[in-house]
Amino acid sequence: MAASITLSEWLSEGPFTLAMSSGFFAFFAHCGALTALEDRGLFARSLSGSSAGALVTGLWAAGLDAARQRDELVRLRREDFWDPALGMGLLRGRLFRQRLEAILPVSTFEACRAPLALSVFDVKKRRTSVLRAGPLAPAIHASCALPVLFQPVRHEGALWLDGGVLDRPGLDGVPEGERVLHHHIVSRSPWRSTEDPALVPPKRAGLVALAIDGVPRTGPFRLSEGAKAFEAARRATERALDQPVRDGVVRLSAG
Repeated sequence: MAASITLSEWLSEGPFTLAMSSGFFAFFAHCGALTALEDRGLFARSLSGSSAGALVTGLWAAGLDAARQRDELVRLRREDFWDPALGMGLLRGRLFRQRLEAILPVSTFEACRAPLALSVFDVKKRRTSVLRAGPLAPAIHASCALPVLFQPVRHEGALWLDGGVLDRPGLDGVPEGERVLHHHIVSRSPWRSTEDPALVPPKRAGLVALAIDGVPRTGPFRLSEGAKAFEAARRATERALDQPVRDGVVRLSAG
């Protein structure tokens, strides 16, 4: 890769996969980055993700453009998904599933406009499973089912949890050597050490990671920060597209 090539130029060189990482309620930031890519006419050939990344890539592959996703996300209120119940997690997840099913333009992987691979954690097998076919809503729901917050998703005899349990980057479904733009959510948790893998963008052949520092933190009790996180990530991604790619990473601040 030439030292002077910009991220936009690299993406324009050929087909690429868009992979988006887990990161709690980072779907606002993912959507902001996706919006900037759409505005430049940079569309992925295929997509992959886990957790928050699975939500945004899954909705886009199903036909929900970034603008529509933003509209849905900024309207989100805690009561839209907050359904506490006894079980292996605080929230049952029924309201979240209902909302997914209501906004998804298609119901299966096969009907999506682009190939999609979503990571989930298989509780019984204690490993990551990559979903590429079948019903879409259960797959997205499961990949977003953060342990403790959400109860596991039961589907056809399987028991699934958040794909970020073992596949935080959301890359297990992407073949080695494939050209990948990876939107890496930089964790802002005060409990992580500076050497924590969650703070380090992944490296592999053919992959360029976009890492944006300083995006406002969001969560179930900080949904009001979602619009700010979206806009910070959108603006930063716009700037990143004109930045040179160095050692497989474009890293910049949201400020």
